[in-house]
Amino acid sequence: MITSSSSSSSSSSSISSRLTRFPARTTPKFSSFPVPLKLCPGGFRSLTITNVLKIAESLNLSSSAGPDLHSILPDTKPSILVSEKLGDAGLDLLRTFADVDCSYNLSADDLCSKISKYDALIVRSGTKVNRQVFEAANGRLKVVGRAGVGIDNVDLQAATEFGCLVVNAPTANTIAAAEHGIALLAAMARNIAQADASMKAGKWQRNKYVGVSMVGKTLAIMGFGKVGSEVARRAKGLGMHVIAHDPYAPADRARAVGVELVSFDDAISTADFISLHMPLTPATSKVFNNATFAKMKKGVRIINVARGGVIDEDALLRALDAGIVAQAALDVFCEEPPKDSKLVQHENVTATPHLGASTKEAQEGVAVEIAEAVVGALQGELSATAVNAPMVPPEVLSELAPYVALAEKLGRLAVQLVSGGSGIKSVKVVYRSGRDPDDLDTRLLRAMVTKGIIEPISDTIINLVNADFIAKQKGLAISEERVYVNSVTPVDSIEVRIINVKSKFQSALTEKEEISVEGRVKNGKPHLTRVGSFGVDVSLEGNLILCRQVDQPGMIGKVGGILGEKNVNVSFMSVGRNFRRKKAIMAIGVDEEPDKDTLDKIGQVPAVEEFVFLNL
Repeated sequence: MITSSSSSSSSSSSISSRLTRFPARTTPKFSSFPVPLKLCPGGFRSLTITNVLKIAESLNLSSSAGPDLHSILPDTKPSILVSEKLGDAGLDLLRTFADVDCSYNLSADDLCSKISKYDALIVRSGTKVNRQVFEAANGRLKVVGRAGVGIDNVDLQAATEFGCLVVNAPTANTIAAAEHGIALLAAMARNIAQADASMKAGKWQRNKYVGVSMVGKTLAIMGFGKVGSEVARRAKGLGMHVIAHDPYAPADRARAVGVELVSFDDAISTADFISLHMPLTPATSKVFNNATFAKMKKGVRIINVARGGVIDEDALLRALDAGIVAQAALDVFCEEPPKDSKLVQHENVTATPHLGASTKEAQEGVAVEIAEAVVGALQGELSATAVNAPMVPPEVLSELAPYVALAEKLGRLAVQLVSGGSGIKSVKVVYRSGRDPDDLDTRLLRAMVTKGIIEPISDTIINLVNADFIAKQKGLAISEERVYVNSVTPVDSIEVRIINVKSKFQSALTEKEEISVEGRVKNGKPHLTRVGSFGVDVSLEGNLILCRQVDQPGMIGKVGGILGEKNVNVSFMSVGRNFRRKKAIMAIGVDEEPDKDTLDKIGQVPAVEEFVFLNL
């Protein structure tokens, strides 16, 4: 057996005795956890006006089973605020799903005064979505869409705390940005902008604007992501020697493009040209400064189509004046638009007004990509471009989709088994898989287990975005173990253990006194396969009654008869036992929540030793 483990630690506080707000029933054999049923098939969809009818239909809630949902829900759409210009194709897509308000050039105060009216906000790089915006939204804002790659204008910490998903459009403008980087490189090397301005001024200065060749020169690409790798491909075609620095880039991907990965200092000290493609983070802010320029080869040329903040602009100006940097080609600036910038006016600087993504094709592509991401997020779908949720590749999302509901439901079931006075501090999740433990990406599943555990005992709205943050805030430590088993499925089973707590259903405890529930996906649906040491086979749908009983004939009939007398429909039954005629667990699925008298009658059956009602 091969195993690997990891953990996510939290602060010293705990999810404490808030469980006590759910009082125990009067009979000593029974406890309940009356959490309202959520119409959320799959476990991860948000219940919104836009999807509640679809959810109800998937649960077979017909008009005969209750009120007509169409008659009680307002005929409204989600509202989306677009604060910066977006391509028509994206706007058309948004308007098929939502009410769209295009309000451009809003001040910070205007944005805060309007934002509480909207479910989603779409911005480019000019709108600052800070903590004040999320506070002003009063909990309504569900999604922020960034039409582009960089998200430094969005306060991700605040978005996560307020449960707001942030999505971007990282692929549509990749080629456009790479092409602009190459265009600036060539224009700078051959003094295109300066020569053009000279010609328009009526001059003919051939000798002044002698350029440099690119063939055989070394280009250092700082940040070997999507754009950086595309720049590398094009630079190789120009006959340049390309090196790159990126602490997260896999070496095999760089080798496939013919690029050598080197250290930061090696890259900047050996390059003739340096092209910047890194994000703006605390670690990269003004990383190109006096000390950095001092290490560069005299006469180096710099291109920046990434983020203005990665360069100390005053330091760059000094390096240009000193001749350390021969030329710079800049598409981005610390302040946009720059005001009275000596850097922009410098004769050895070629400047463009943030045109990296500004091609007709890229603008339409970005608009469609962000519109699809925002609409999908509002419909409760998992997004492969989510920035502040587990970043899961599309192929992994598809593969793990059947297990998302299982993970959340096991968490929800396990927490309902904790007795009222217990504080939950530690949870362990065990994944059994036919994969090498190191190849199993469990971030999404861990988040869903966390959601299932916290949501029933918290008055905070929990979603995939803020589940881990809230867990840490409440002092809940989540550890994980991956165990290899002989299986063809990516996840054979998931086990959730809650450690160092008391249980209202003693049979759920293991020999180590841990609450343990385990499940797997069968025919696309989540099933409970073990409670404590007892094996069961239960579909995790609706409501569940677990009974520990003496293993003897007639028990199914007795309990089923009590439920039938009260018109409580039984959807399934399963009995698990360890030894014949000893103890057994009976799992009963019911469509309705039985009233107290019905549950009391079950508890009064002589052979029933304990039982618990669970709402999944």
